Amino acid sequence: MDVLADILTAIRLGRPVAAHTQADAPWGLRFDHVTGAAFHVVLQGTCRLTPLPDRQGPGEGTGFEPVDLGPGDVVLLCRGLPHTLASAPGVPLTGFSPQREFASAPYGRMTVPGHGPRSTIVCGAYRLERRQPHPLLRDLPEVLHLPALPGRHAGLQAMVELLGEELRTGPSGAAAVVPSLVDALLVYMLRAWLRESDGASGWSAALADPVTARALAAMHTEPAYPWTVERLGAVAGLSRAAFARRFTALAGEAPLTYLTRWRMTVAARLLRDTDHTLAQIAKDVGYGSAFAFAKAFRREYATTPGGFRTAIRTGAERTAPDHSARPG
Repeated sequence: MDVLADILTAIRLGRPVAAHTQADAPWGLRFDHVTGAAFHVVLQGTCRLTPLPDRQGPGEGTGFEPVDLGPGDVVLLCRGLPHTLASAPGVPLTGFSPQREFASAPYGRMTVPGHGPRSTIVCGAYRLERRQPHPLLRDLPEVLHLPALPGRHAGLQAMVELLGEELRTGPSGAAAVVPSLVDALLVYMLRAWLRESDGASGWSAALADPVTARALAAMHTEPAYPWTVERLGAVAGLSRAAFARRFTALAGEAPLTYLTRWRMTVAARLLRDTDHTLAQIAKDVGYGSAFAFAKAFRREYATTPGGFRTAIRTGAERTAPDHSARPG
């Protein structure tokens, strides 16, 4: 089981959006709050990323310092906070509003005219499950900046070049290719973050550690299995007590606490994406009855499984609080 892929499958909602942006200096773009994660890829030129007060929140600071970006740089704003991109400090700002060539186009274009040097940027966003975010999302920094440095993240840089070429030239079939490339870009960004976080604590350490990785793979492969700490320890190759200490130290929560969280994440995806009955979903995530499953689901999501499904299908979940909008 590829745990990272499994997590991304569960937390992503729909397809990402992206736009090919050309801006001639002096220019400034304003990006309001995104329900998910915003990203920018600089293909040409330079710009500065600066925070804006969050209109969705209490008006406090957004928690990150301005970042200077250059060609090949990639930045992921993991909580979608309001921000600007600009050619220089103090320039007038224009709201980011790309246009699509046709309604079903998977990407848009935006042009900011001017007389100075040109910057070309891919701007986009991923829709992510925020009601109960996976611990991996909470461990991500407010702004993940991956600069284009020689010899680092070759796969990410190759993806950046390919995505830029598809958006720049718009060849036949680009409408089918671009969404998949943008999807893959998120994986490459997270891979790069995991490599750069080697030796740190939290989920980057839990995924990198062979002991906890084996246990996580087991839980993700068979979430319905009646796992105990002892059984997970045996899979990981440690005694019950040694495994529990190691997993808790790295992942930040006890093994069975994470297992319950993951079961509810899987259940939420099944409620969202399928018409399975509550009894079937309960069985799929390891509960002997729909009643026991509903009780556990309510503890995690503060609503019943049926209420969750109804909210999703009526659009009411858009008004639900984003529990990961701020660190901690």
